[in-house]
Amino acid sequence: MLSDDARTLLHTAVPTAAVGVVAAIICGVVAGGKGAIGAIAATVVVILFMGIGFVILQRTARSLPHLFQMMGLALYTTQILLLFVFVAVFKNTTLFNPRAFAITIVAATLAWIAAQTRAHMKAKILYVEPESTTKRGKGEKPENTGPSS
Repeated sequence: MLSDDARTLLHTAVPTAAVGVVAAIICGVVAGGKGAIGAIAATVVVILFMGIGFVILQRTARSLPHLFQMMGLALYTTQILLLFVFVAVFKNTTLFNPRAFAITIVAATLAWIAAQTRAHMKAKILYVEPESTTKRGKGEKPENTGPSS
């Protein structure tokens, strides 16, 4: 993983974890210990799902850049559907409060998306990849790859 990707991942995971901590405190006060456990579990699920998706998307961007937009849309759709599946599977659990779990999944997912949007807007992304000096020596002219006018 490149340092830019790690920085973006950090700038998205930390605010999401902060939202999870706030949700755990609120759910702990409102629904007791099971509410706090549900909020913590939901935060971990969101960070794992979205983090894995981010890594997959960045690898796709490097290896298959022409599929980046389609892969991003497919990935986010899949992530949202899987989060709904998690909510449905744990709907009747007694391990934690399902309502706290569901509300925290929504809040943490929105926090992740907002933080990722902010990180992307703040990133200094090159529009053109600079040419490596290892491809040609000093003093050599670049080869002409297109028609000249």
